Amino acid sequence: MQHPWDRRLGFWWIAEDHPDAPAIAASPEGSFTYGELAGRAHQLVHLFRARGLTAGDSVAVLADNGITLPEVSLACQQSGMRMLPLNTHSTAHEIATIVEHSGAGLLIAGERFAPLLGAVPPDLLLTTDILAAARAEHPTTVPSDRTPGGVFIYTSGTTGTPKGIKRPLPVGDVGEVANAATVFGRAFDFRPFEGPMLVSTGMFHTGSHSYYLGGLHVGHALVIMERFDPEHTLELIERHRVASGYMVPTQFHRLLQLPAEVRAKYDVSSLHSIVHSAAPCPEPLKRRLMEWWGPVVWETYGGSEGAATVAKPHRWLEKPGTVGRAVRGVQVSILGPDDQPLPPGEIGRVFIDNGVGFRYHGDEQQTAAVFSGSRFTLGDLGYLDDDGYLFISGRAKDMIITGGTNVYPAEIEAVLLEHPAVADVGVVGVPDDDWGESILAFVQTRDTVTAEELTGFCRARLASHKVPRRWVFRDDMPRTEAGKLYKLQLRDEYLAAVDR
Repeated sequence: MQHPWDRRLGFWWIAEDHPDAPAIAASPEGSFTYGELAGRAHQLVHLFRARGLTAGDSVAVLADNGITLPEVSLACQQSGMRMLPLNTHSTAHEIATIVEHSGAGLLIAGERFAPLLGAVPPDLLLTTDILAAARAEHPTTVPSDRTPGGVFIYTSGTTGTPKGIKRPLPVGDVGEVANAATVFGRAFDFRPFEGPMLVSTGMFHTGSHSYYLGGLHVGHALVIMERFDPEHTLELIERHRVASGYMVPTQFHRLLQLPAEVRAKYDVSSLHSIVHSAAPCPEPLKRRLMEWWGPVVWETYGGSEGAATVAKPHRWLEKPGTVGRAVRGVQVSILGPDDQPLPPGEIGRVFIDNGVGFRYHGDEQQTAAVFSGSRFTLGDLGYLDDDGYLFISGRAKDMIITGGTNVYPAEIEAVLLEHPAVADVGVVGVPDDDWGESILAFVQTRDTVTAEELTGFCRARLASHKVPRRWVFRDDMPRTEAGKLYKLQLRDEYLAAVDR
């Protein structure tokens, strides 16, 4: 009897061997087979090349959940290009800045984003309605000179400027590279052809992209939600007999907020492997979810820069709070201030060595700052236990994770300091049952201004998820002689006052 993994896998080989197999079981645009999705990706490669793009170029995409992101990703994966997914909550300024900074050769954008694209050079822009017409001019045949591509991820920088993450592209035959990529699905027990996979987070998100692509590589048809809704999620799980998926802890919290009678209405017994990342998941929340869904919740630690660990459900239950052990081919180290490894149990900076590395686009100084030899850090503190399982203790940097999305205080502070009434500001993250962390801004003013006015000021300049939800006005801000703000002191004082 053939072993489930002893077969030709990876998207391209599945499309050749099983063209009628479902690739997208449900989406806002309908359903598509592997053969149909491959044909659409082939058309895009022909289209990109006709516009002058070549291997090494980047294609930015600003699109809601649906078929656009996966088909562009697949086109890039076979043409040596990189897909650059843009956060759909971005402002016009953020979009224009990233497109310029990245040197993207093309921006594909949904029609609803048109009001935000005025600063994008017209020759770089291709809206999805124009894309549909242009696609029809190109064949669905396999392109010549296929070469593996990848993704180009942007996050907000700690300096308040965009930070582009580039990893080296794989080399070799695209079918073989895709087949080799199935090791990703294997790490989370995505069993070949035993899907489908639920796509419930924003598909522009790095984690979401990694998992839906990982699902396609092992024959898991995608059930794509236009937007997350707790009860609709349960309905889709039951209707499609969903087996796998990727979620963030905020979604777990909202699912568990449903009344018990609503949760009991739906059959979720098909679930086999639901992976979460992007933000710490409180232990009680994860336990409650596994009491409901069973031991099917997997955890992974890493970032856009590279994956690091996996925590299998039964291992997490044995070691509550762990984010897992290093995945194959990766070494996780805990380093002290002198960059020397620390023994088990001692807290230090978490470093990752995946043998591949990455670069921050156009920023060699920032790249060098996170590397120690071949190891790099995401800025977190933690420790390894005697069995090599990693526990995260906190973040060395000020990054806030709200709703599974990374937000950097410096970017928000820079915007608020542009307001004429603001004299000083400090932004921190505070615990939030729904979002994981909520953004709190401490503000020292020079003129009268309200929280409502500052909220509106921020909304005009920042994506919605970066706008502070809580405000504290102060007469002064505690700083060191060197000018560093005592953010921890401010945060602790605020939390102590709230608890009283």
